[in-house]
Amino acid sequence: MSVRITPRTTQQTAIDNLGSTLSRMAQLQEQLASGKSINRPSDSPIQTVEAMQYRSEIRRNDQFQRNASDGLNWLGMADNTLTSVLSTLGRVKELVLQGLNGSSDPVQRGNIAQEIISLRDTLVGQANTKYLDRPIFGGNAGGTAAYTQLGSFVGSVNDQIERRVGPNQKVRVNLTGPEVFGPDGTGAGGNLFQVVDQIATDLQSNNASALSADLAALDTRRVTVENQLGAVGARYNQVDGMKARAEDQQLTMKNGLSEVENIDLPKTIVDLQLQEIAYKSALSATSRVIQPSLLDFLR
Repeated sequence: MSVRITPRTTQQTAIDNLGSTLSRMAQLQEQLASGKSINRPSDSPIQTVEAMQYRSEIRRNDQFQRNASDGLNWLGMADNTLTSVLSTLGRVKELVLQGLNGSSDPVQRGNIAQEIISLRDTLVGQANTKYLDRPIFGGNAGGTAAYTQLGSFVGSVNDQIERRVGPNQKVRVNLTGPEVFGPDGTGAGGNLFQVVDQIATDLQSNNASALSADLAALDTRRVTVENQLGAVGARYNQVDGMKARAEDQQLTMKNGLSEVENIDLPKTIVDLQLQEIAYKSALSATSRVIQPSLLDFLR
């Protein structure tokens, strides 16, 4: 069965072909202007879903990196502070050993005690180190300091400040005062500051026989600080490794997103040039197809 082709059918087909070619040219021009192969979901529903998934992963990795950076700052501050504390304790121990020297007289021991009291104040200041205006050893307490000037803990005990640095992975980034400096108590049985206070008291009272026990208590507190410093270093390395991993994943995700939604510039330029040639050819062909009809002459 033959199909009757009328002039109107031929004209409509030619116009439709012109419109299709012009539409494709407009799409390519839009892609060149935006640099994106997807400018609206209807351009490619499948690629749109892929791009949305990539963007979601990129945002999540961005958050992991921010969390890791904040955690590294917390841990880095703790590391520097504990290193300074150990340096101060080294000086305290030197002074205690001087006080234990049998050649030291009461006046010398009194002078040593005054320096140790000054070092105790330094230790309290170090224990009140802040990050973003929060005492790093104070837990989640809302105060401005973890320890009073007398060396009593006023923060929150056993609080854990964590940062999520990967999928289903959190890392603790804080230490509380009692974990580092020991629990509050009295004398040589108390926290680090109370131990140092007791040392100064025994030196001032010329109680040389008690200094050996004081030195042992000081060494116990120093070992605790060293252990916590080691724990901080291990956590720092863990967070740093997770941050590097998130950065690598971020690069992979961005490359994947680029492949999905960015245009191939040379290919798109060539496609546009081909469409322009096709459009001009279609215009030329259409001008031959759409000839004047009898009605055009009768008007």
